[in-house]
Amino acid sequence: MKQENKWSVRTAETILRQADSEGLHPEIARRWAYVPGMMLMAIARTGDFYSKDDYFDFMKRHMDLFVQADGDIRGYRIEEYNLDQINQGKNLFALSARFHDSRYEKASHTLAAQLISQPRTTDGGFWHKKVYPFQMWLDGLYMSSPFLAQYAKIYNRSELFDEVAHQLLLVERRTRDSKTSLLYHGWDEAKEQVWADPESGRSPHFWSRALGWYAMALVDSLEFFPVDHPKRGTIIGIFERLSRALARYQEKESGLWFQVLDQGFREGNYLETSGSSMFIYALAKGARLQYLEQTSRPVAERAYEGLIQRFVEAGKTGVHLHSICHGAGLSDDRNGSYEYYISEKVVSDAQIGVAPFILASLEMERLADS
Repeated sequence: MKQENKWSVRTAETILRQADSEGLHPEIARRWAYVPGMMLMAIARTGDFYSKDDYFDFMKRHMDLFVQADGDIRGYRIEEYNLDQINQGKNLFALSARFHDSRYEKASHTLAAQLISQPRTTDGGFWHKKVYPFQMWLDGLYMSSPFLAQYAKIYNRSELFDEVAHQLLLVERRTRDSKTSLLYHGWDEAKEQVWADPESGRSPHFWSRALGWYAMALVDSLEFFPVDHPKRGTIIGIFERLSRALARYQEKESGLWFQVLDQGFREGNYLETSGSSMFIYALAKGARLQYLEQTSRPVAERAYEGLIQRFVEAGKTGVHLHSICHGAGLSDDRNGSYEYYISEKVVSDAQIGVAPFILASLEMERLADS
């Protein structure tokens, strides 16, 4: 199959065609944030694999809107201690490697400094944000852990691998359900939040995208870990356990996963494509890099086939992805109930779904080539 027919390329081209006359995408250019950062990474990785320099240029053009000449990041403030703000920084490493420009390196050091001084639970877990005291969310592991692992490798900071391992293993221990091996969305050490169980501090349900963030955090962090790190095998072990749990909760006919993972066809529940794309990505990459047993490969293949058949549409305006949960979180008015998760808006073409779809497509294409 020609490059132009690959779903990763076709979808990336759809995003590039939405740019203005200066080559800037209005949504991506608006602010430094985790979703634009993920989209830029997905497009740059696709460009790297298929030797499309204009994809990398697209990423750089948008990153340069924020990374100033002195290395400061426009719109970023370390004192917010917000893990979401780390994610876009993953693009800095590729920019540093290609251009050897000190501003990208300085920006990387700033983001690493945030993580080193991030407020923590009593057993050392990163708070998701300063304004979410004593709370760990699965989302935050994807935002921070792969960045810190790659930073540790590039800058020879071996002690930071210990930190990454601690965060990944701690949140799994605090949020995993022993019966299903699925992970709850969040954990409140203080047990103060309306969504927190008074005994365990855990939120009440398994949200697919939250667990998708965590699955991607595992595989992307492992990519940078030294083979002799004492916690590497444990991280691979919990990744394998999670992959088997995901296989059990894969919907039989479509191969996809539900918005609320363990609730099946309960009224209001639906097959959700951002979380499903994240699982496909993690399982395919885990199989390709041999972290997972090969039983994960057919799970990913079946899911990807179902995703393309049911929820991906290609036409004159490019590629469109449907059945995306627009957003969900945990707070006083977002109580983590089943009714809450199914009440969030379901949309098409939101970048929170399209970026994982590009990453999943690229991993499936790489897996097929390997």
